[in-house]
Amino acid sequence: MQLNRDELLAAYRMMRTIRAFEDRVHAEFSAGGIPGFVHLYAGEEASAVGICMNLDGRDKIASTHRGHGHCIAKGVAVDGMMAEIFGRATGTCGGKGGSMHIADLERGMMGANGIVGGGPPLICGAALTAKTLKTGGVAVAFLGDGASNQGTTMESYNLAKAWNLPAIFVVEDNGYAESTSSSWSVSGSQLGRAAGFGIPAVQVDGIDFFAIHEAAREAVDRARGGGGPSLIHVKLNRYHGHFEGDAQTYRAPGETDRLRRERDPLALFRQRVTEAGLLEGGQLDAIDGAVAGEIDGAVAQAKAAPMPPAAQLLTDVYVSY
Repeated sequence: MQLNRDELLAAYRMMRTIRAFEDRVHAEFSAGGIPGFVHLYAGEEASAVGICMNLDGRDKIASTHRGHGHCIAKGVAVDGMMAEIFGRATGTCGGKGGSMHIADLERGMMGANGIVGGGPPLICGAALTAKTLKTGGVAVAFLGDGASNQGTTMESYNLAKAWNLPAIFVVEDNGYAESTSSSWSVSGSQLGRAAGFGIPAVQVDGIDFFAIHEAAREAVDRARGGGGPSLIHVKLNRYHGHFEGDAQTYRAPGETDRLRRERDPLALFRQRVTEAGLLEGGQLDAIDGAVAGEIDGAVAQAKAAPMPPAAQLLTDVYVSY
């Protein structure tokens, strides 16, 4: 499906926002300004954006510990996210969740999750709700190659298929579960696992926004039409360590530099749309500048915001129905 120019510009802006956000978080964390842990999504931008551009306000997503990109792609405000990462009261979750627990239920973002494999069961619940209430919504679980080995994930595949839920499982395989290679730790294949449950599945190149977008469109259309769950196996790469401060001794010398040169989804997108005459380089340059200013503003606001007051310590712990 051919995207129009406005859609292409929106896709590039989202990917550039994720990249700029992550690069700035990396710098601010290195300078000691951010508490807790952060896990950066740089290098994986095409996956989140390609998937989420097919979603709307009816739809829900569940993320992982590496959730900043998913949040931005689903429309969570950048300034609220930055404040949350800095642990400030103006953050999306009041500064009490931090990087691994950003959520925005109004945007359909059910939350980043520090539990490996924690997202798939959540989206089964969201998908069941959509099916029961006949909203036409779908639910998407982003998970990593490590989470694909979790029992919660396998149980979710089974449940989604048995109940014919409008659920989509996106396995973002960046090659390492922390420091363990997925080529060593994952038996069989992701597509073979899906086939074992009777779930349609496809593998796509994680730097190719267009391939991901098309695969997601087919899966979303299937789910909305009552065709049940799908799995999308996205082969991609992360540019940073598993977490900030990771020495990455498990990676080959020069590996990340090579990936940045040869496997950059933003560079590939820019090349394809400009060579095809769909967009002009100047339009993309203007987006780069605008996004840089937006991130600068978000950081300045976060640093100026107050910390959560002590009186808020025990709020938001339990839900009152």
